[in-house]
Amino acid sequence: MESNSKAKKKGKSQRKKDKPRLNGTEVSNIGSYNYRMFSFFNRKFKINEVKPPPDVNKAFSLFTDESVHMNADQLRRFLVVHQNDVNTRIEDAQHIVEQVVSRRHPVSGITRNSLSLDDFFYFLFCDDLNGPIRTQVHHDMTAPLSHYYIYTGHNSYLTGNQLSSDCSEVPIIRALQNGVRVIELDLWPGSSRDEIYVLHGRTLTSPVSLIQCLVSIKEYAFVSSPYPVIITLEDHLTPELQAKAAEMIIQTFESMLYHSETDCLTEFPSPESLKYRIVVSTKPPKEYLESRSKDSDDENSPKFTNEPEGSESEEEVEDLKSVQAGVCEYRRLITIRAGKPKGGLKEALKVDADKVRRVSMSEQQLEKAAGSHGLDVVRFTQKNILRVYPKGTRFTSSNYKPTIGWMHGAQMVAFNIQGYGKHLWAMHGMFRANGGCGYVRKPEHLTRPSDQLIDPKTKFPVTKTLKVKIYTGDGWRLDFSHTHFDAYSPPDFYTKIYIVGVPADEAKRKTKVIEDDWVPVWDEAFTFPLTLPELALLRVEVWEYDMHGKDNFGGQTCLPIPELKTGIRSVPMHDKKGVKYRNVRLLMFFEIEDVD
Repeated sequence: MESNSKAKKKGKSQRKKDKPRLNGTEVSNIGSYNYRMFSFFNRKFKINEVKPPPDVNKAFSLFTDESVHMNADQLRRFLVVHQNDVNTRIEDAQHIVEQVVSRRHPVSGITRNSLSLDDFFYFLFCDDLNGPIRTQVHHDMTAPLSHYYIYTGHNSYLTGNQLSSDCSEVPIIRALQNGVRVIELDLWPGSSRDEIYVLHGRTLTSPVSLIQCLVSIKEYAFVSSPYPVIITLEDHLTPELQAKAAEMIIQTFESMLYHSETDCLTEFPSPESLKYRIVVSTKPPKEYLESRSKDSDDENSPKFTNEPEGSESEEEVEDLKSVQAGVCEYRRLITIRAGKPKGGLKEALKVDADKVRRVSMSEQQLEKAAGSHGLDVVRFTQKNILRVYPKGTRFTSSNYKPTIGWMHGAQMVAFNIQGYGKHLWAMHGMFRANGGCGYVRKPEHLTRPSDQLIDPKTKFPVTKTLKVKIYTGDGWRLDFSHTHFDAYSPPDFYTKIYIVGVPADEAKRKTKVIEDDWVPVWDEAFTFPLTLPELALLRVEVWEYDMHGKDNFGGQTCLPIPELKTGIRSVPMHDKKGVKYRNVRLLMFFEIEDVD
């Protein structure tokens, strides 16, 4: 019986048995796949190896003076002039030549100091040698924390959904390995007197112990970045357990733990000054003994268990003093003091000249604040930290659009890192910037003096133009089975390109579908005007077309436009979770021009 996958092929135009050229690009046969048809016979499809596109041929010829080999000095000139890698030294070019020759000819023992055209094309397609973005930290890291976007996780301990998944230190480890700098832990009393659990309260999530999470944070905090890890605590503990938590934190992190010498900061320290340090952020507890005699009915005051009635004995008084000392120690550990907004938005966003703080808002609260008090939000985030978290109905760990928070200067746009979808890809893209260190300097217009602030709703003029060209793609035949996309023929790939950013910059383009080819050659160019390139991301998706069903996912990546390296670049692709494929990549061209 004929499947939908097969049916989509029947309406295609007459196929060419041999495709020596496709869109001006030479291809050669490197083998074939057999596909079973109607359970009776096989169809054989050739696998074509892409040869250098015309732009690559032209560049090679230009920088070699039409020679058949490119030496290290010629490669250096190509990198400086064509690729705008202006700091390339002759030693760097020589290293590339050696790497390419050793990779392409590992057995033959060929040694030479130049590249053939095929070697040159191979180099251009290697994302580790010719990647699309800068890989070093290059932002000024000496400004206060409030001047940076910070890679922030929400409910960092959850392995899946918000209602019934396991809690574990494993997602915390993965997040830290991927560069996340803010880890959220929800603290609840455990089953025994001294036990503290981390879990999503009032759900069916199974707990993990606090000490397991702390030890994992200590071990993996700085494997991907030297800049500070901030632990945000959602505290549901009794004073006794707050004292216990303080003891655990101090004993686990020791000298790694940072806390301010003053009770309240007037300005946050910089990421540079906090290298290799752990910072705690939560709502400060009330003084214990004071809270026993005042505000005992306040829903925000600590709740106590086993409180002695009447006058306390000397032993009970000593116990109370010991708990108070522990609570004071817990308070002393808190560098970034936090709280949820109370009263109206104006009150919540009030800027205090004498202290800085962190305020948390849900995604709906932020949308409301942005709609009616946009400038107040920006003014608040100049000195203070704003954390935005997903609404409570995102039970499946989906995420929201992060650009609203970024436009208004929100530093901690908290995401379900274990989640999925295009908004998570945007978060990955944003924090590939600045060497992937987890801290990205905010645009200048969000940090300038208060009297010079610009309303985020303001439409800026076009300042730059991004030109993107997609030549070809490769690697699916190595990372997927030959029937993964279609059981009866090779895949039909096409590419979608998105600009993610402020509303005026958002755009979408799409290439044509290349039929029956594991190495599609699109050779299509697109132009995007940008009003605020500092907050713009380039999202690229590859899909396999299915006429009668849902198109099949073939890879995605998201790149920060300010970080793009111009010229011909290899762009690695990732799966839906953001894990990089081993071989799938695109060959693309980028150019960014100023607009007068």
